[in-house]
Amino acid sequence: MTMSAWASTDNQPHPEGSAVADGLDVISLGRRIRHLRKAKGLTLEELGVQLGTAASQLSLMENGKREPKLGMLQGLASVFGVSIDQLLGAEPPTRRAALEIELERAQRGPLYESLGLPRVRISARLPLEVLESLVGLQSELERRLNEQVATPEEARRANAELRGIMRERNNYFPEIEAEAQTVLDAVGYSSGPMSQHLIADIATHLGFSLHHVSDLPHSTRSVTDLKNRRIYLTQSQRTDHDPRSVLLQALGHYVLQHQTPDNYREFLRQRVATNYFAAALLLPEKPAVEYLRRAKAAKEIAVEDIRDTFSVSYETAAHRFTNLATEHLAIPTHFQKTHKSGIIYKAYENDGVTFPQDHTGAIEGQPSCKRWTSRVVFDVPDKFSAYNQYTDTPSGTYWCTARTERAASGEFSVSVGVPYAQVKWFRGRDTDIREKSFCPDEACCRLPPTSLARDWAGNAWPSARAHSHLLAAMPPGAFPGVDETEVYSFLEAHSP
Repeated sequence: MTMSAWASTDNQPHPEGSAVADGLDVISLGRRIRHLRKAKGLTLEELGVQLGTAASQLSLMENGKREPKLGMLQGLASVFGVSIDQLLGAEPPTRRAALEIELERAQRGPLYESLGLPRVRISARLPLEVLESLVGLQSELERRLNEQVATPEEARRANAELRGIMRERNNYFPEIEAEAQTVLDAVGYSSGPMSQHLIADIATHLGFSLHHVSDLPHSTRSVTDLKNRRIYLTQSQRTDHDPRSVLLQALGHYVLQHQTPDNYREFLRQRVATNYFAAALLLPEKPAVEYLRRAKAAKEIAVEDIRDTFSVSYETAAHRFTNLATEHLAIPTHFQKTHKSGIIYKAYENDGVTFPQDHTGAIEGQPSCKRWTSRVVFDVPDKFSAYNQYTDTPSGTYWCTARTERAASGEFSVSVGVPYAQVKWFRGRDTDIREKSFCPDEACCRLPPTSLARDWAGNAWPSARAHSHLLAAMPPGAFPGVDETEVYSFLEAHSP
């Protein structure tokens, strides 16, 4: 398999109303319909009579809020005396139309929403110079924001882009599942947790020998010598990562035929693909789905049971659940890994939950709502049991289950959630704990209570802990953060 599953952005979801899956830009089309209608001297009502449709439906089309069906497109083309190709032309018919399209797209984007400003009604009465000013301001604001975050910008955009692909495909990639199954069949896997011995058999089957060393380069989890078909792993038992996953990820690069990444976007996609491959071996699709279907039938789905059944970490079990839940159980879901400081490290959703995001669409690095399960769980005294909670949000009510885990970089929570309609399948649905979140409204949890602000605003001067990594540029090189000289010297020293 190649990286085709991850390399294309054609499957990414588009902002509401901006485009559809076949590439039709409904905002541009709407402005073209309006231009052609006015050129014919027709009102919406008059055009509606000719087409046999309501003026309100035509208005939605002209405003880019409804996609016309093929029959409607044919009717419009006939009334206007143009071909369908001309009707669907990419170029806006006028300079004003181009500005209207650009402003409409901007107002539907995450940057404009984050400003909390009312939308400007775009109509023929809006002066051209006002249109130009609004579009110019939006463009300059985005340029300045991009300039401020220039160092992590590529990573954030790549992450947001990749998450869009994952959401579009319900985080399920049959190409990688098939590659994992081929490997499992080759080594005679039947059922049960993936043992170290069986994983060693996988490495041997793929033509690699394993070598545990004490001097593995500090910037790596493993090093693969493709020249001599050797994989080097650390001897240390002190690691945040399951050694089985580390080895399977290294083998995944080989099985998935990865080439040296040309940019951070490709590096990130390869990493996510190998993580998926490793999880598909540790929790193979067929037995995992059979187990989940039995749990659903018994209304006893629990992430901790998945963890225990397949002898993996809670985080791996939660991730794998998102791979299989929608595809095989018809359950939309979301996932969060959140640092105790409240910052989201990883996130995924296809169930409509509203994660905080910046103007690029990036979720990672944003603060999670203090009322969400992912934050409340840190204050729960019982660290042994899963913490379950209902949360009412502006986008609906969600049930979430979470646990906390310690790592070298601090304490994290891992949470999995589903919409209220799906909670009937899960153990822990009987919890009486309920919170209400108004995020992204800042009054929800980001602004201090009025009484505290009245007493202390202007009278407090905290010395902030320096987060120097936020100022650092993305590490250079094909493999960000890896010291290639150190790696090459290591391989030279260990080469047979």
